[in-house]
Amino acid sequence: MKSPFGSRQIFILLLILALAQFACSFGAGAATTEPQQASTSAPQATQPPAASSAHGTPEEAQAMLQKAVDYYNAVGRKKALQDFTNRVAPFYDRDLYVACIDSHLIQVANGGFPNLVGSSVEPLSRARWDAATKGNIESINYAYLNPVTQQTEAKTLYYEKVGLDVCGVGAYHP
Repeated sequence: MKSPFGSRQIFILLLILALAQFACSFGAGAATTEPQQASTSAPQATQPPAASSAHGTPEEAQAMLQKAVDYYNAVGRKKALQDFTNRVAPFYDRDLYVACIDSHLIQVANGGFPNLVGSSVEPLSRARWDAATKGNIESINYAYLNPVTQQTEAKTLYYEKVGLDVCGVGAYHP
């Protein structure tokens, strides 16, 4: 079956999906069953903590996204996007990172691939933007380059609309 997308469109789609990982945090560490308090204090730039697995879990990705949304709302858009891109803990851990797009489908934050900030993320992001609703975590599955392993791996991106942006965090499934 021939794909309706060209190779460039597929690459862009994969890039967009990686951005959809936006709101997860690499500093989530091991998943717990206890609820965590949202912290409004500024995260500190650190190396990701040692973890029991090289890969973040879907639960850790969703927890990082919730932390990112809470942080965005607490400190404002400019500071949050800067910290997400600069891999400030807890927004970067192993292969988990926050990525965000704006209404023009431009990447405004990307902790996994900071060099992509400012680039367009169509056409996949249009669907993600249109599907995102404030306060509801959505998800999408795709394959994307893992910044840790440098391999293309299956991934589930969890994303949510927050402020002027859609942010997400994705969990790779090697």
